Amino acid sequence: MKVNGVSLRPLRPLPDGRGIEVIDQRRLPFELQMRPLRSARDVFVAIREMWVRGAPLIGAVAAYGLAMQARKDASDVALRNTAGFLKGSRPTAVNLAWAVDRLLAHVLVLPESARADAAWAGAEAIAEEDVRVNEAIGRHGLLLLQAIAARKPGPVNLLTHCNAGWLATVDWGTATSPIYQAHAAGIAVHVWVDETRPRNQGASLTAWELGQAGVPHTVIADNAGGHLMQHGRVDLCIVGCDRVAANGDACNKIGTYLKALAAHDNGVPFLVAMPTSTLDLALADGVHGIPIEERSGRELTHVSGRTSAGEVVEVQLTPDGSTAANPAFDVTPARLITGLITEHGVVAAEAAALHQLMEGRR
Repeated sequence: MKVNGVSLRPLRPLPDGRGIEVIDQRRLPFELQMRPLRSARDVFVAIREMWVRGAPLIGAVAAYGLAMQARKDASDVALRNTAGFLKGSRPTAVNLAWAVDRLLAHVLVLPESARADAAWAGAEAIAEEDVRVNEAIGRHGLLLLQAIAARKPGPVNLLTHCNAGWLATVDWGTATSPIYQAHAAGIAVHVWVDETRPRNQGASLTAWELGQAGVPHTVIADNAGGHLMQHGRVDLCIVGCDRVAANGDACNKIGTYLKALAAHDNGVPFLVAMPTSTLDLALADGVHGIPIEERSGRELTHVSGRTSAGEVVEVQLTPDGSTAANPAFDVTPARLITGLITEHGVVAAEAAALHQLMEGRR
């Protein structure tokens, strides 16, 4: 995608080939800053502290972290320990473990002298595969938007939650890929952007992305989506996901479940953009089985913003002494999901359909 007309990805290799640089997403939308990562520990911090976030991007960055370790020490012990260390940075998104385990299996069968170059090439392959997957998700999702545009006047009104855009992936995004492709094809679209408390990834990241792409959008309070659906102002909901269980339950940023309930009550299609790397067939039930990350209450009690003088500051929202609970994700039951948009097409959020999809891939 482009920033100020210039192509940019949220991660790119450093010129010396011994690390990567990433967009520090904590600084957006007020400052675009690239941060170098040169070790597995740097990568752990970047993921844990959310310099980078979004399931596909976390996976790709973690793969590079393992490759960095292979440049320093490619022994079995060092690589296995580093893989476990990286997977501990955040617990919910399955892409993290998927990417690290895939790369680890690829290099451990090689002679130790060949592992560093193979690991780096493997990390690059994971990143480029993510771009292809997200472009394909966009093509399949585009068909849904075209169908809506063909039967109604005015723009196609979409609602999305959190940031499942190109900042959450290596490029294109998952939930935003159909939107970007529709916009490029000349289809009139308008996006309702949930602010997505407590970290405001919708208001700060998705709105910034859409603005850079010239896509019409409006930021709304998290609690406004149901009202808009009641009054016919939402044609389609598309969200991303961090993990999907074998039964079709989908885990995404906290607040997604409430949007799915509102969509179900108002007959609004609710789609989840799901790269198959996010599918966890080993997990039978998502509502009770997906681990939910509990983050610091400070994310809820404090907020950062820009003053009229241009200074970015953090302010406290809550009374002194009030405690805060901050579950970072929730799980939407499969019964509330109209379909899962994958790189292979739209499939039902059902166990049989998902197993058939993965068997077909094999």
